[in-house]
Amino acid sequence: MLAIVFGLLTAFLWATTLLASARASRLLGAWSTLAWVMLIGLIVTLPFVIATAPSVSLTGRDVTLMAVAGIANSVGLLCNYAAVRRGKVALVGPIVSTEGAIAAVLAVIAGDPLGAAAAAVLAIIAVGVVLASIDRSAGDPELAPDPAAEARPIGPSRDTVIVVGLALGAAALFGLNLFVTSRIAGVLPLAWTVLPARLAGVVLVTIPLVLRGRLRLVRAAVPFVIVVGVCEVLGIATFALGARVSAPVTSVLASQFAGIAAVAAYLLFGERLRRVQVVGIVLIAIGVAVLAATQAG
Repeated sequence: MLAIVFGLLTAFLWATTLLASARASRLLGAWSTLAWVMLIGLIVTLPFVIATAPSVSLTGRDVTLMAVAGIANSVGLLCNYAAVRRGKVALVGPIVSTEGAIAAVLAVIAGDPLGAAAAAVLAIIAVGVVLASIDRSAGDPELAPDPAAEARPIGPSRDTVIVVGLALGAAALFGLNLFVTSRIAGVLPLAWTVLPARLAGVVLVTIPLVLRGRLRLVRAAVPFVIVVGVCEVLGIATFALGARVSAPVTSVLASQFAGIAAVAAYLLFGERLRRVQVVGIVLIAIGVAVLAATQAG
């Protein structure tokens, strides 16, 4: 029961961060959004980092992996914020949710075995990403008649290619972060696995923007950056708590944050997707859920 509760909490927290970051990035831009989110996250995390200082000495390998995880997560968030600033949350979320699949691929590259079932699921996810990226097709019956429809090329538009590229970049970097973090999670307390990204973000983004006088903030964006900064940290914590009870159940439920965000984006922002995109997103959601269950198990 606790795994279900924590898994659902994680999904709602991550969906909330996706939606709030979309609003914040459209008000501030991706760089300032990342700067504020990392600063707020660091402030929230530091007390727990100090209280749970690891009793073991960190090796040079541990520090290197923490640095890689921190930079990958920070740059991934930057790509994510740039994507939701330019494109639809309902499109970006499912693609970003493939981070677990990418982490699995990296594990295979590192020498972990890959079963036939997992390979098939990865192929389904890839097909889902391709379908989700299609936003324009000639004679689409879902849209009002357009005299220029026949002149439009079948396939994704330039804007969608950029958004999908950014979302895939975010997913790849998040996947790298998950892969690297899994290598050090056994020797570090939870708060210390959250620390690298926040510290890297503040050092590499927040401080330079402050020194250059480029850090932006408007009143309308304040609640959104606070929500993102806090919910990202809470989401990692609830996921870890649920995984201690049942990793498969928590992983499957948490991976559905993209679906929740897509529905919320439709209700709150009026975002609409084509049927082929919906099919792609459903394939991604199913693939991610199945892969999360098999990998966690």
